[in-house]
Amino acid sequence: MAEPAGSAVVPETSPWNIPNALTALRIVLVPVFAWMLLAHADESGWRVGTAAVFLGAILTDSLDGHLARKYHLVTRFGKLADPIADKALTGMAFIGLSVIGELWWWVTITFLVREWGITVMRFVVLRYGVMAAGRGGKIKTVLQAVAVMLYLLPLPDWAHLVAQVVMALALVVTVVTGIDYVRDAVRLRRGAPARP
Repeated sequence: MAEPAGSAVVPETSPWNIPNALTALRIVLVPVFAWMLLAHADESGWRVGTAAVFLGAILTDSLDGHLARKYHLVTRFGKLADPIADKALTGMAFIGLSVIGELWWWVTITFLVREWGITVMRFVVLRYGVMAAGRGGKIKTVLQAVAVMLYLLPLPDWAHLVAQVVMALALVVTVVTGIDYVRDAVRLRRGAPARP
């Protein structure tokens, strides 16, 4: 079928761009971060370096999304790889902290079930509509990142309480926003016909 007169077919943006390169870098940093944390868990200097790698990787998450939107560089690869890179990085951080005995496993499992469960659910309901990230989800992301940073750094004993409080807040917000996303998905499913 011919295109209507005056309409132009917009070519798909090339996946070879800076936002996607930052996403790929974040994926590459996951095993580097894991090795630094697991192989040098008891060395203060390495812990500072590990925290720096985690912070750098987290910052690429904000930067790649900003650049992709600002310069219209959103691609299929970016849409798929970006959330995977995010979940891989934070998931590895929680798992690593549990492996070295600094975070209870039930906390890590709660985070992982929520993060990967919501990601899968978003793909499942995509045929009914897009579930945009809300303010609660962004607060959750920030709290998780700050909590992980505090756990990674070799803090004095008194500061460990601060880290535990922030981790507890991150856990509560993670669970609450997860429940909200499930409710939104149910409403979306009931209110919209499936798209082919």
